[in-house]
Amino acid sequence: MKRVDVLVFCLAATPALASGGESSNPFAGDVGVAVWTVVIFLIVVFVLGKFAWGPILGALQKREDFIRDSLESAKKDREESEAKLKEYTEQLTAARAEAKGIVDEGRRDAEVVQRKIEDTAKKEATALIDRARREIQIATDTAVKDLYDLSGKLATDIASRIIRKELNAAEHERLIAESIDELSKVHRN
Repeated sequence: MKRVDVLVFCLAATPALASGGESSNPFAGDVGVAVWTVVIFLIVVFVLGKFAWGPILGALQKREDFIRDSLESAKKDREESEAKLKEYTEQLTAARAEAKGIVDEGRRDAEVVQRKIEDTAKKEATALIDRARREIQIATDTAVKDLYDLSGKLATDIASRIIRKELNAAEHERLIAESIDELSKVHRN
């Protein structure tokens, strides 16, 4: 048995021993028993207060402190978590806005590049068409000149056969030039 239990048992048995082993009724009006009962009660209260209630109250106080600290810690953790969540939400919102800005900027850059490519292609196409027109004009002029030259030669050959005489080179050139001029006049009209 525990020390406290033995002490309580001894104190409870003391009045019975003091009355000589007689059984007495505590409500019978015996003052000695009442005094001993009060004394034993006070001793039990003292012993319980010294050895039982102190540790029980201390344990209860520790438990209360632990619960209070746990609640405060949980509240602090919840507030920190809410702050972190708010911070992460703001960061996420900022990141989404930044990503949208990057995408928009990329889209604008792509449109600018597309316009530049289209403008360059148009300029190159225009330059190529102009060059082709010049080359066609040069080829046309060359073909017309060659045609005039050939026509002039044929005409002089035909004329020389008709008159049966040979023309000298200077006269030959003069007749070609006259034929070209006449053909040019006809071609222009």
